[in-house]
Amino acid sequence: MVCGTELDYLHHAQNLTCTSCGKTVQGSITCPSGHFICEACHAGESKGVILGMALTTSSEDPAAIAELMMGRPDIPMLGCEHAYIAAGALMAALRNSPYGKGKITDADIREVFDRTAKQAVSGYCGLSGVCGISPAIGACFSLFLGARCGSDAEQKITMDAVIRVSQSIAGLTGPSCCKAYVRAALAEAVTIFAERFGIVLPAAKTSIVCTDSARHPHGCREEQCPYYQKPAADAFVASIHLPVASC
Repeated sequence: MVCGTELDYLHHAQNLTCTSCGKTVQGSITCPSGHFICEACHAGESKGVILGMALTTSSEDPAAIAELMMGRPDIPMLGCEHAYIAAGALMAALRNSPYGKGKITDADIREVFDRTAKQAVSGYCGLSGVCGISPAIGACFSLFLGARCGSDAEQKITMDAVIRVSQSIAGLTGPSCCKAYVRAALAEAVTIFAERFGIVLPAAKTSIVCTDSARHPHGCREEQCPYYQKPAADAFVASIHLPVASC
């Protein structure tokens, strides 16, 4: 975000001073030039943009909403902004659905963002094994069900949903890709809402094709990713059969 160089992931957290706001906080990710961006600055403006889109969209398709969010040029390739994208897209779609009208409010979306902020921390997909998108989707289910610590079926359903979302994310790891994680997590969440509650959210009519492969700082998984845009084959060249010369 500052100089464009590759990041250094520290083995042990250190007190680092944010290049943007000047605050000194514990951090694990810096760059060879010493630049460090704290979590508040990293997601600050993007989080507001994502929230604004979630509050104003009229779409009932969480995948379509997420693609619009991720397609903005001010949204980075990787980062926990994507946790807010996943949560915002799902909650907005539920609010706009026949079920959610009058039941899910803008205040609920803001609440899910606040809950997500407690556990979605950049880089912790690698540092703790928990991608922030998982608790973000969990916050959606928790609010939807009214789950809390000590509740019965509500908490179990929420935890089961988080497990399934985490498994879908883990299947796309190596290296990590936040955009692929958002797509897989939302697909799983939509399936769970249909299975458990009979709430059917519309799915995108066309297959999702990623156009961000070249931007991936750790290297795109390419053909290993279901959203990879394969290079178009030149049908004309492939159809030409040159005569073989003999001597």
